[in-house]
Amino acid sequence: MAFRRRKNTAAIPRTAPSFEHIVTEASDSFLWRLDDYPWERNVWNFHPEYEIHLLRKSSGVVLVGDHIGEFGPGYLTIVGGGLPHDWVTAVQPGELIEGRDIVLQFDAERLRGSADMLPELRELEPFLERSLRGMVFHGGTALEGAALMERMGTVHGLARFCLFLELVDLLARTDEYELLSSPNFQPVLDAASLDIIQRTLTYLFQHFAEDLKLPDVAELAGMSESTFSRFFQKNTGNSFSDHLAKLRLWQACKLLADTDVPITDICFQVGYMNISNFNRAFLRKHKMTPSSYRKLSRQRLAMRA
Repeated sequence: MAFRRRKNTAAIPRTAPSFEHIVTEASDSFLWRLDDYPWERNVWNFHPEYEIHLLRKSSGVVLVGDHIGEFGPGYLTIVGGGLPHDWVTAVQPGELIEGRDIVLQFDAERLRGSADMLPELRELEPFLERSLRGMVFHGGTALEGAALMERMGTVHGLARFCLFLELVDLLARTDEYELLSSPNFQPVLDAASLDIIQRTLTYLFQHFAEDLKLPDVAELAGMSESTFSRFFQKNTGNSFSDHLAKLRLWQACKLLADTDVPITDICFQVGYMNISNFNRAFLRKHKMTPSSYRKLSRQRLAMRA
């Protein structure tokens, strides 16, 4: 059964459940859901079910395991069971993005358990293993996969299940994908730890352009600097400074691609104190200068026009 969840509040909550309990209708073998944004489950969360996630609208930061990246409309991912994840869009107080996400969640063990009767399902095993690190799909695969997920919202029962099998077959066979999280990422998946991480990640996303210091954020988390540093690295896969740099460079890329703001101004707007450090960090991350990135972005935009 398809249904939509809404959260009509002024801001993303600072404290929220970290473990998401998935409830599938008795008549369905998987859950298909259309989500508005934000709502209470849009947090750094994990669950044993696999999740295929389509971002239909807006842009923002994607967090999958220790991966930090950016998403835009049409961003299609699968996240394996137990892998923490979140897709964050900056919204104004009271703003609601209707139908931002299509979420499909399924129990991989049900597929494996059905392989005795339907042996073709065994072909999915390598795909299920890859998905434990999270995967993002590109090109024609992303377009076709997005279309299949949209069509699922128009049908029910066996027709929807057939589309599900078509989708997982498409994603299992393609080579148009990128693995996201590192193979050695092993967070502490207890409710208390994930709650602290969720609140910290929310705070960093809201304030990354400011002059943030590790001791100040550690104090907000109620930990000593050294304890928080180890805790953050363990549970996000990134050091505090690396995480902050990735957020700042993500915002810089958006400003370079979407605006005519001078590069020197962008440097300060995203939280860097001098242009040399900004240029150095950008070159290390993107293998090109900010000016080259802006030029390439505009060339791609012109080609699509």
